[in-house]
Amino acid sequence: MTRVAAIDCGTNSIRLLVADADPSTGELVELDRRMEIVRLGQGVDRTGRLAPEALERTFAACRQYAEAIKEHGARKIRFVATSASRDAENRDEFVRGVLDILGVEPEVISGDEEAEFSFIGATKELAGRDHFEKPYLVVDIGGGSTEFVVGDDHVRAARSVDIGCVRMTERHLVHDGVVSDPPTPDEIAAIRADIDVALDLAEESVPLTGAATLVGLAGTVTTVAAIALGLDAYDSEAIHHSRITIEQVQEITGRLLASTHAERAAIGAMHPGRVDVITSGALILLAVMKRTGAREVVVSEHDILDGIGWSVA
Repeated sequence: MTRVAAIDCGTNSIRLLVADADPSTGELVELDRRMEIVRLGQGVDRTGRLAPEALERTFAACRQYAEAIKEHGARKIRFVATSASRDAENRDEFVRGVLDILGVEPEVISGDEEAEFSFIGATKELAGRDHFEKPYLVVDIGGGSTEFVVGDDHVRAARSVDIGCVRMTERHLVHDGVVSDPPTPDEIAAIRADIDVALDLAEESVPLTGAATLVGLAGTVTTVAAIALGLDAYDSEAIHHSRITIEQVQEITGRLLASTHAERAAIGAMHPGRVDVITSGALILLAVMKRTGAREVVVSEHDILDGIGWSVA
């Protein structure tokens, strides 16, 4: 058993996993898993830079994570940074701050590497289970980008495209610092048009039809699943490996599009940091299901963070 710490810093959230990895069983024994919404990608699509307040929120979370890693005695640490820090002109400032706090340099990975970690994290535990047929199409809807990976025991093809719940919200729903509440038909159409272009790009590298199992990852998918399951509060055990139909996703997306900020915030399973971006995320999920022809999505709580953990082990 190897005790590892994995950190995934994306556009919207930063997450920590401390676990004991057992290569003989393919199991990560989870000791600590936590998430903070820090919105590192605030304004990056518009300015090309990481905002000072976004950096400070992220560094504050890193300080908490450093304490947790020390308490658990994890000596192997890997910090992976994704879409927002790939795009930012001042990413060196981000790298220096993380290095000072955690003693490791964040790796600003490529979209292809991000996709491979997501695939490993989501599918490693599915091997040998008859009710999860291969090949898998893993879709990781993040804040700034969405990764598509198809494979069985190994990755066959992967592509990252620049659509995510934060990026689409900031690009089309934020005007003078205020989020449309609810979005207008023209704004919704503009988001859908961007998604369609991105799916065309993804399809140049990854076959989006023909997979036996669609696996959905990250906060948009798990939140939509929580709503579909009627949960009063977020319950990762109930959500993990649940199956949500396209009809449920369509109905929930329609409800979210017609809702106000207050109505979304009142949903028991909704994290406060997702209230303003869940609508764009749901539109991405629905478009993916329509394009792939999938009748349902298998929801996984294990994702890129678990893949990073395995890479450390």
